[in-house]
Amino acid sequence: MPSTKTFRNPEQVRRFPNGWIETVCHGETTIGRFHMEPGWRWSRDVRPIAQTRFCQIRHQGVVLKGRLRIETEAGEVYEVGVDDVYDILPGHDGSIVGDEPFEAIEFASARLYAAPADGDRVLAAMLCTDIVDSTGHLRRLGDSAWRELLLQHNHHARGEFNRFRGREIQTTGDGFLAIFDGPARAVRCARAIGQSVAGLGIAIRAGVHTGEVELIGDNIRGLAVHETARIAGVAKGGEVLVSATTRHLLSGSGLSFESAGVHELKGLAESELFRLGDAG
Repeated sequence: MPSTKTFRNPEQVRRFPNGWIETVCHGETTIGRFHMEPGWRWSRDVRPIAQTRFCQIRHQGVVLKGRLRIETEAGEVYEVGVDDVYDILPGHDGSIVGDEPFEAIEFASARLYAAPADGDRVLAAMLCTDIVDSTGHLRRLGDSAWRELLLQHNHHARGEFNRFRGREIQTTGDGFLAIFDGPARAVRCARAIGQSVAGLGIAIRAGVHTGEVELIGDNIRGLAVHETARIAGVAKGGEVLVSATTRHLLSGSGLSFESAGVHELKGLAESELFRLGDAG
């Protein structure tokens, strides 16, 4: 007989100020029914649990009741209402619109949403990328064509993440932060993304660092995350730069590097960085 479960008897109820989520599980899939009261706001009611500046969980679901206002980290604002099927990317705040409670069914976020931070610390190879001169591309192409180009870039990048077993942590407007189980995969993924998007007429810069991070739900945090972003910020168009730690770990990998000099990374100590060569 087919397996059936009901929200009349949820397996778990996670409560937070002005709301709750009920969940049931089928195998590896967790389905959640979200309920938020008028006045609920993520940054006030859930952020103390998540311990992140913005919600870093991806939401995919359908609205059953009420309206939800989304404000993204990039400054975009939009609303979803009854019967809307939504896909809300990481990096956002949310609040209830009006005097009616909000209810929705979700699949992508239900397992982790509003769960206490586990705080597990792991060693990870991190990759940070962004598109070179994105503002110039936007000015030249206009809003609509730039959005389409950005979607194509994201599609190419995510394909390479899958190929090299990377885990997307968040988008950064015109780039990504991802983690890998080894630095060689992170570096090769960075190079593959650059080669893949070159056909779109754009170039990326990329930084790779290896260090200990804290896992908070679907997000990561720690000094090593900031260092990875700073390294990517130093890179020029088409370059993949790695930290000295990562370079040391890649001895014998077949990847070749040359010194890119000593750089002062904002808010961090001076560090020698290494540029990925053509071999390997």
